[in-house]
Amino acid sequence: MATPHIGAEPGEIAPAVLMPGDPKRADRIAAAILDQPRVVSDIRGNKAYTGTVQGKPLSVMASGMGMPTITLYATELYRFFGVQRIIRVGTMGGISPTVAVGDVVIATGAHTSSSMNELRVPGVHFSAVADFHLAAAAWAAAAGDPHVKMGVVFSSDHFYRQVPGQADALLAHGVLGVEMEAAALFGTAAGEGGAALAVLTISDHLTTPSTDMTAAEREQNFGRALNLAVAAALS
Repeated sequence: MATPHIGAEPGEIAPAVLMPGDPKRADRIAAAILDQPRVVSDIRGNKAYTGTVQGKPLSVMASGMGMPTITLYATELYRFFGVQRIIRVGTMGGISPTVAVGDVVIATGAHTSSSMNELRVPGVHFSAVADFHLAAAAWAAAAGDPHVKMGVVFSSDHFYRQVPGQADALLAHGVLGVEMEAAALFGTAAGEGGAALAVLTISDHLTTPSTDMTAAEREQNFGRALNLAVAAALS
């Protein structure tokens, strides 16, 4: 049945969903990889597409920006549409000198300053981690590509706010970069009995801002990340 935010009918959403943040990126991904894509939901202008890749069903739907929105969509997908795997295909700001603009990070875990996951288990600091099998499938698909890294990221509620000393401390603890959705997605997957992964393209970097991608480049330059996300989704 349709939910308040997803207008699809039972069986119209595939067991695996690729979830970029930007609806325009979802349009591009669906057109690029899905055989016979069809729109199965179009509520609030956020289209969900379902088609096939290599004969296997796959859906594509945007999450919007931030942890509340990806939690909303992911909860409905897992709980009401039988989705088993969600792979976020997004962008991230680099912190570590081991990553450069254009590199792709397979996020194995996500720290966060948000309280969303703190509310999941009373008295427990929840660990937001990706599904091992999805991460392993994406890493195998990278086939030793030096522009693909694997590690931990930081999910922030704020795009512009900077906390003094925070970036340095994150770097000292091995964090590769900052984005805005992965921790909530991983927490939602754990709570709903699903699997999740985030595959993130470095679109800008704290120490080398002159190499930052433009808005158009962030929307379009996702080929390497998309290939890895598809490999995980179909694994």
